Amino acid sequence: MDPHLLRTFVEVAETGSFSAAADRLSYTQSAVSQQIAALEADLGTPLLTRRPVALTPAGERLRRHSKIILVRLEAARADVTRTIAPPGRLTVGLTPLAWSAPVAAALTRIRAESARLRTRLLVAELDRIVAATTTGATDLGLVDGFTAPSDPLRLPEPGDRQAARVTECPAVVAVPAGHPLARRGSVELADLADAYWIDAPGVAPLHRLPLDGLRAGLHYDGAEVTVLTGLVAAGHGLAVLPEWLVTGAAGLAAVPLGVPRLVHRVELLRAPAADDPDEPASRLAALLTA
Repeated sequence: MDPHLLRTFVEVAETGSFSAAADRLSYTQSAVSQQIAALEADLGTPLLTRRPVALTPAGERLRRHSKIILVRLEAARADVTRTIAPPGRLTVGLTPLAWSAPVAAALTRIRAESARLRTRLLVAELDRIVAATTTGATDLGLVDGFTAPSDPLRLPEPGDRQAARVTECPAVVAVPAGHPLARRGSVELADLADAYWIDAPGVAPLHRLPLDGLRAGLHYDGAEVTVLTGLVAAGHGLAVLPEWLVTGAAGLAAVPLGVPRLVHRVELLRAPAADDPDEPASRLAALLTA
């Protein structure tokens, strides 16, 4: 199977539209149709219905394989590139709330070991960091999220199920300092279903919380943590955030979560080829998970 045809197929499957896939890939719609037809001819079975566009049972099976195949191809490319790249490079990807003082201290220690170490930090949303680490575009990935104390983070496919815990702290509801909830000893998320929330997909997305029906009064498309906390302090809505971020912050109060009990966890992902113990990525990983 041609990887280019697989990429086109995945775009059509994810967008549910030949024209939307064409826009994403900078192809014409007829070119996308021809590529899907070529892939179907190669496999000898229809993969998509046309009106409406939907996966057939065979197409659903191929979609599951395609994402893994494409990730492995990107990982192979990154691995080969790494063998010819000059030494002394470190690339770390992280989600906005994965950054903390311990991470900064570990990075400072690694950079102090080599004055010539060229370091690059990529801050992006969860899906992008998982994909970049899985394909080897970054050496390490630091991802965060909210989960029950005994559960691992739910990572998007094809996330690394061997992720290592870096830090963990209680999750709290962030409210303005003068909010009536600020005096509460604890609160249940279900009791706040009618409250207005801030949905910040790049920082703390509502859809990753274990409760449906939370209403977003404001949608924040950026990834600046200080903007999100500033919006909460100004009364634009509530947010679930790590305790360390809210406690002591100007204009904010941290209300503990009673039910469900959640923690904010940061986990470390490693690129498939980032396993040389003498490389900066391995030494940084050891410091972060010690």
